[in-house]
Amino acid sequence: MTSPSVAHPIATQTPSRESGGAAVMEKAPERVRKPSPRYKVLLHNDPVNTMEYVVSTLRQVVPSLSEQDAIAVMLEAHNTGVGLVIVCDLEPAEFYCETLKAKGLSSSLEPES
Repeated sequence: MTSPSVAHPIATQTPSRESGGAAVMEKAPERVRKPSPRYKVLLHNDPVNTMEYVVSTLRQVVPSLSEQDAIAVMLEAHNTGVGLVIVCDLEPAEFYCETLKAKGLSSSLEPES
């Protein structure tokens, strides 16, 4: 009976020798990804639209908002002049802001910082 041959893997990294004689494996530096900047989509109070219209429009434009969240945003804008709709990346933030404006609501963006 013959013994099966054992394959030896080929090393993909080449060890280098330092003055002390120890083998040192070179490691590629890790890439650090910075998180993309985030933006606040703000809803401004206006004397034109009804509260019901504002809530239903918020829910249409930002599907992640629950009925309760949309009511809270509307009330915040009504009581303080401005309400925080959502914080997200720039591209969806611009989409939400422009869509709210297109539906007659007053909206703006600002960096989260």
